[in-house]
Amino acid sequence: MLKKENILIVDDNYDMLELLQRNLKAQNFHTYKASSVMEAIDILKVVAIDLLITDLQMPGLNGIELIKFAEEHFPEIPKLVITGFPSVDTAVNAVKSGALDYLVKPFTSEELKKAVQNSFEGKIGSKKKSSPTLSDSDKKITNYAGIVGDSEQFENLVDVIERVKNNKATVLIQGESGTGKELIARAIHFKGSFASNPFVAVNCGGIPENLMESELFGYEKGAFTGANESKIGLFQAANGGTIFLDEIGTAPLAVQTRLLRVLQEKEVTRIGSQKAHKIDVRVISATNNDLYEMVQKGNFREDLYYRLNVVSIETKPLRERKNDIRPLITTFIKKYGIEYGKPNCTISDKAIEILLRHSWPGNVRELENIIQRMIIMCDYAIDIVDIPDYLKYQQPTEGETLKPLKDIEKDHILKVLHAVGDNKTKAAEILQIDRKTLRQKLL
Repeated sequence: MLKKENILIVDDNYDMLELLQRNLKAQNFHTYKASSVMEAIDILKVVAIDLLITDLQMPGLNGIELIKFAEEHFPEIPKLVITGFPSVDTAVNAVKSGALDYLVKPFTSEELKKAVQNSFEGKIGSKKKSSPTLSDSDKKITNYAGIVGDSEQFENLVDVIERVKNNKATVLIQGESGTGKELIARAIHFKGSFASNPFVAVNCGGIPENLMESELFGYEKGAFTGANESKIGLFQAANGGTIFLDEIGTAPLAVQTRLLRVLQEKEVTRIGSQKAHKIDVRVISATNNDLYEMVQKGNFREDLYYRLNVVSIETKPLRERKNDIRPLITTFIKKYGIEYGKPNCTISDKAIEILLRHSWPGNVRELENIIQRMIIMCDYAIDIVDIPDYLKYQQPTEGETLKPLKDIEKDHILKVLHAVGDNKTKAAEILQIDRKTLRQKLL
């Protein structure tokens, strides 16, 4: 499996970060994001970056300072500058500081693509990327740390996990319920160099709002009624390892504020204490909500969203990766066949055909539950008779025909007219259209 280049994009404009990420992802690159120079430097220190793209005008330290730092500490990384305030002086200054190319906002996706290509081609004095050996690229992987699949999406997921497993960049996993977000978090931790350190999983949606701060950050004796002794929080419990914050979108704003400080300062202050405790923790978050939409509505802190979303992993629903269904079926049959005393259990081709046809709204979790149930109920071979009825073709309603939208609309108008005694004025009010439109729709 060929590796995609790692590109770090730095901009204080969050919409620009999203736009750049989408464009670079479409070009088959892997991206890391930072909204400030200091955050970008933190990423450069722990992640092998192949290209740095940075804005110039940012609050605090600007992009020139970042270019200068990267040029001396990471001279092998090509640098591409983007700015909305072009001038000859800034262009010359950027190039003198180490930038290979200069891109003026607004720019098209083609202009970005060309600038990125030029940056890679203009990379001087750096080592050529070694080609993967045959054993690396040709070896077919269908089970990776318990994650099973045989699709392009599965391969891309494994590629991302391999990139982030040995560094402590924050990761945000987004996807529908049942797509294996916690399994991915565990794979990142246990396949990496911190596997022997703690992995602490926290279901934010399962902790009462009034207890979440004390659970996450700890408290001192006497901090509140019932605090009879001091207690460390889950962040301190995960020190040196990974904390997994599931359903992060349910965290109240007060917790979001404290969490942002923990990520920025890398320290925790227990409730009722003034003393800060330094921690070294990788944070992996997960949500089945659209956090970006929550940010737009003011329900989630924008600055926290981009702190958590340095590396973004999107788990695709099972209906969009049908090639993963067969290896998942095989895995679950083997697992539950052994568990329920039927180690040689098999499944017929016709049964697999029905399972492949289903849309799986409950994703991998639904498939796993179905296989488990069928193994329990079957003898030693799963066949059509063992498949739940709701997965099979449903009985069609006699005489039911599919009508054009116009005919369905007309039928509904006639139904409303009949209900109001053919009073067209009243019918128009109910349908929220005027009488003229009503007459036209009845023609």
